[in-house]
Amino acid sequence: QVQLMESGGGSVQAGGSLRLSCAPWGYTGGRYCMGWFRQAPGQEREGVATIDADDSTKYVDSVKGRFTISKDKVKNTLYLQMNSLKPEDTAMYYCSATDVIPFCTMEPMTRWNHFDYWGQGTQVTVSS
Repeated sequence: QVQLMESGGGSVQAGGSLRLSCAPWGYTGGRYCMGWFRQAPGQEREGVATIDADDSTKYVDSVKGRFTISKDKVKNTLYLQMNSLKPEDTAMYYCSATDVIPFCTMEPMTRWNHFDYWGQGTQVTVSS
């Protein structure tokens, strides 16, 4: 059973930084694709970044060069470092996982309904 819990959200001004964490997650030894998604009010949930079991990463175009997804395998923690934040990054951010590894590398970005396990979300608000 994979259990996910996000933390690290908050309110920042444009240009600021936040680091989201997702931990602990009940890692059973299987291989997972992990991802961060976000959903703004009235919009569909979109994939932001994914990282597979071999630490290969993928990002949606709008966050490339600004966001970094990573894992700490000792702490069983997933991170999303967000720099140069923009008001359009404002959304609820969710940590997610699936054991279907190819969903990590779908073009242009995997869909939220490809993932099976979800956290409760953490709010990120960026003011101009």
